[in-house]
Amino acid sequence: MNSSVLEARALSKSYGTTRALAGVDLTVHRGESVAIMGASGSGKTTLLHVLAGIVAPDAGSVTFQPSTGHPVEVSGLGETERSRLRRERFGFVFQQGLLIPELTAVENVALASMINGVKRSDAVQHAAAWLAALGLAGMEDRRIGELSGGQAQRVAIARAQATGAELVFADEPTGALDSRTSHEVMDALLWSTTGQGRTLLVVTHDPEVAARCSRIVSVRDGQIVSSEVSA
Repeated sequence: MNSSVLEARALSKSYGTTRALAGVDLTVHRGESVAIMGASGSGKTTLLHVLAGIVAPDAGSVTFQPSTGHPVEVSGLGETERSRLRRERFGFVFQQGLLIPELTAVENVALASMINGVKRSDAVQHAAAWLAALGLAGMEDRRIGELSGGQAQRVAIARAQATGAELVFADEPTGALDSRTSHEVMDALLWSTTGQGRTLLVVTHDPEVAARCSRIVSVRDGQIVSSEVSA
């Protein structure tokens, strides 16, 4: 088994009187794709957000092991440091993409690199290469409203990869798509992550999406109840 890229130990998180996570342990290995499944309110999205450093746990630890350099205890970072980690090391794909409608496809993708200090011309060139690789050549100058739902999600996938993120978090990336488009988006997501030696964590309610991943983790009442290699 490949070395671990993310280690979570005894994670707990509550919102008021609701306990979203109740002592979760999870190891994610480099190069694998992990689907996190569970009913609404099971804690699966909270788990993804804690693993990604979007929110801090009440207790427990999350450690990120980059391919080069020292381990980073994500849960021990302040908000500014977590934000920098998310910006520089992690990629994100959400159900609605969260793209900027006023920008073109290539500008949406390039923006992530530009924020990290890459000059505009280099960022745009790199962004265009990712869009082409994901089947969007010729659509670089279209705004998001001029793209189909599947095309927009591929822009979001390109944006997640543009900074060279080792670890990509996807929250219901196919939730708003029809079954055919969902399959195409998963093709693009898997090719651009595990197909390039990167790691993918995806929250999904769709068993067909989960089955495309190498491992399925099931969450219920804030706890992991099973972790199985996908058939």
